[in-house]
Amino acid sequence: MLILGVETSCDETGLALYDRQAGGLLAHAVHSQVAMHEAYGGVVPELASRDHLRRLVPLSREVLARAGRTFGDLGAVAYTEGPGLAGALLAGASFARSLAHALGVPAIGIHHLEGHLLSPLLSSTAPTFPFVALLVSGGHTQLMRVHEVGCYELLGETQDDAAGEAFDKTATLLGLGYPGGPALSRLAESGRPGRYKLPRPMIASGDLEFSFSGLKTAVLTLLNKENKTGGKIYPQNLARDFVDAVVGVLVAKCALAMQRTGLTQLVVAGGVGANSQLRAALNAKGKEVGFDVFYPEPELCTDNGAMIAFAAALRLEAGLSAAATGPAFGVRPRWDLAAIGRP
Repeated sequence: MLILGVETSCDETGLALYDRQAGGLLAHAVHSQVAMHEAYGGVVPELASRDHLRRLVPLSREVLARAGRTFGDLGAVAYTEGPGLAGALLAGASFARSLAHALGVPAIGIHHLEGHLLSPLLSSTAPTFPFVALLVSGGHTQLMRVHEVGCYELLGETQDDAAGEAFDKTATLLGLGYPGGPALSRLAESGRPGRYKLPRPMIASGDLEFSFSGLKTAVLTLLNKENKTGGKIYPQNLARDFVDAVVGVLVAKCALAMQRTGLTQLVVAGGVGANSQLRAALNAKGKEVGFDVFYPEPELCTDNGAMIAFAAALRLEAGLSAAATGPAFGVRPRWDLAAIGRP
């Protein structure tokens, strides 16, 4: 079945075509709104929603043309139902449900995080069920035990800022602009470790919870102190210690999760999963204590339609889709992944 995947949960418009019987991922395209939101220092929801509406039809035509298919070839349309920005979700849902209704094919609402969580299964080297998943992005930091498609158990999550959010906020403090996470990571590569003593929040808490708000505050406190005393801040060194602190906490919690579950496969998904320092540290820890680490392809780490189409295909195969073709629909800006369940 040829599935069109539609992703509009925040500031990226992603469209993709997936057909398991015809070679898997046939085409995908993503339009990022970073340049538009940069002037405001963050995502403006109304602007995001309007831009999604402008991009959806051209991008859908683009991926169909790349794959040599037409709208009439579609067997289903999958879209991100939540979580995310309400207006952005509504833009994608209205497009997807209207298209599905016009074609007389199922419309399939997909959980955004389920898409991320399953995306490493698209790689040539893929994990098998069950596994532990670290979902780490600008809006989420969670550890999940994945039993099978549609069966997810929350092991721990952040109590305040997500890791990616802390990256972006710290980058702003260092004057790196928006979004600053990738720039902060690049700056850290030239820094010397151990020059500043930043905390590793909850690293020894004995549980699988996270907290990154205090780490960002520690950076702000340090900057204010140095400004008052006339001290010199070396941004590359501060960036290095910040990245080392975040990575150290994530690696420690992942290792603890592997130990407690007894599983030997760790999946890392979400935008921060593309971070080179995190990947190197997790790979090293895996070799040290005996677990394998799996990642999505780099182009599929950020929000994209491919993961939505793929998740829909897996749910259809497992008989889990709550597909519908009627005109009425809703979205879920807040939606607990562990609660989606199986029948």
